[in-house]
This record gives sequence, structure tokens and C-alpha cells, in this order.
Amino acid sequence: MTDLLDETLSREIADRIKSSPKNSSPKNCFESSYQGVLAIPEAIYIQGFLAVAGAPYKPIEHSWITLGDRIVDPTFPHLGFLAQDIHYFPAQKLNIKKLKAILEESQEDYPEDEPLPVYGDQPYEYYGNLMLGGKDYQNAYDLALAKCRELNQPKFQ
Repeated sequence: MTDLLDETLSREIADRIKSSPKNSSPKNCFESSYQGVLAIPEAIYIQGFLAVAGAPYKPIEHSWITLGDRIVDPTFPHLGFLAQDIHYFPAQKLNIKKLKAILEESQEDYPEDEPLPVYGDQPYEYYGNLMLGGKDYQNAYDLALAKCRELNQPKFQ
């Protein structure tokens, strides 16, 4: 992936939306990214995966926003990784207009369910108990898994 994490803007947006370790848990990265795209309407909401060295040794389902070729991650300050150690693999990209429409429809159709994350149109493809998603999710997951394996190779001395 060629996009670079903008640490400064990520921290600024985290402060602006009042992102904290409590609301930036892996489950809440979707809401934090939604709040981030509301704060920067020209940004694009992204869902996909992170790959990092070490635990959990597998791709992490995650959400962030992009602004041009920069990654802005409102949960970055709470992830516990250095920026250069995080690898982002996008699966789905939504502008604010489309994201709002999907969330409104989801809340009308399924008011008891959380509207985020968004998984696209059915039928979904199945790959483990990670999530629902189509071929884009599978491709992003496979790329992130390969990166996790690369980052977590045993080091021989």
C-alpha cells in the first residue's frame, strides 16, 4: 500500500472527535472513523484490515479515513503501535453521502442492530468467523494475512 499514515492529522482528528482508549477499542474504530469523516466531509470512510508485527498475529478488522493519499486514523493514538509498524489494507471505501445513506437505511431496516461496520450488498462470501463481506474483503484480508506472516517470521541468529 502506498498511502501513508498522517500521524499529526490523525491525532488532531482524535482530539477533535474526543477519541479515547475507551471509545477507540477495535470494535469502536468504525464509529470513530465515522465521526472523523463527519469532521472532514471531503474525507473517505474506509473499512479493511491492519497488519502489525506481534499479537494478534493475524489481520485486525479496522476502519479509518483517507484524505487524498493520506491515511487518517482517529484511533491511531490508542492503538499502541508506531505509525511505521501499521500496514493498512482497504476493503471498502465510502464517501460521506453514501455512508450516511447506508446508515440511515440500516437504522430503518434493523433498528436494534449497530449500523457499523458496513459490509456491502448481499450475498456475502464467507471466510471464517471474521465478518461478512464480498471479494474485496477477501482480497484485503488475504493481503493483510500475507503481511502478518511476513512481519511475524521467526528470526534466526
